[in-house]
Amino acid sequence: MPETASDLSRVDTARPHTARIWNYWLGGKDNYEVDQEAGDRIRELHPGIGEYARADRLFLGRAVRHLVQDEGIRQFLDVGTGLPTADNTHEVAQRLAPDSRIVYVDNDPLVLAHARALLTSSPEGRTDYLDADMRDVDTILEHAARTLDFSEPVALMLLGVVIFIDDDTEAYTTVRRLLDGLPAGSHLVLSHTVTSPTMPDVDAAVAFWNEHGTPKLTQRTPDQVARFFDGLRLLEPGVVSCNRWRPEHAGADAPLPDEVAMFAGVGRK
Repeated sequence: MPETASDLSRVDTARPHTARIWNYWLGGKDNYEVDQEAGDRIRELHPGIGEYARADRLFLGRAVRHLVQDEGIRQFLDVGTGLPTADNTHEVAQRLAPDSRIVYVDNDPLVLAHARALLTSSPEGRTDYLDADMRDVDTILEHAARTLDFSEPVALMLLGVVIFIDDDTEAYTTVRRLLDGLPAGSHLVLSHTVTSPTMPDVDAAVAFWNEHGTPKLTQRTPDQVARFFDGLRLLEPGVVSCNRWRPEHAGADAPLPDEVAMFAGVGRK
């Protein structure tokens, strides 16, 4: 999928953007000075927040490896993809199972402009990309069915994306509708920024972001994050700080703080 002028014309470079700040914290180059300044300011308010991006990315790798190796999953619906970086979902999955199929979904024009980096599938597998909002469930499922076989289990990846739905009812309903379209044996992999009395500086950093950046994000408590897994069989160790999800499978991961304000879990339908 080539980058087009119309894609880039939709990119707002005047205000910092979540995906670009995430990319900056991960050491990427797809960001602007305005994103770097905001990212540095957020780090001043909460020095550990830059580690969340890395912790979330490492959680993605561990979750995908578990699903492929231990659960036999070969299909992934990755909604809220973000900017391409090292070890994207298809790279982790196809490294272990080359026949894996992945559909990426995002509505960020900058992500769309770089989507060609997400379409480098192995010959045995397949990848696809859809420009859509995660709340447009019918469109997502209809498009994904062209690449994925919905008679077989699918891993629904929602990493750091439900935070952009501020209404709780809409957030839970959207996740449930996506899961309802997937067969038994499918899995939900979800991470979410949390608010906690033990991490007040996180709230200050989020408040700064919501005043200056786009899109605005919503924090939820760990219990509220756990509600997204209602009706699913939650895999051990449950909904925890994402760097605590099966760290024994971290491999060569560099050390992270004991706890980050990004909680995550994996549940089976």
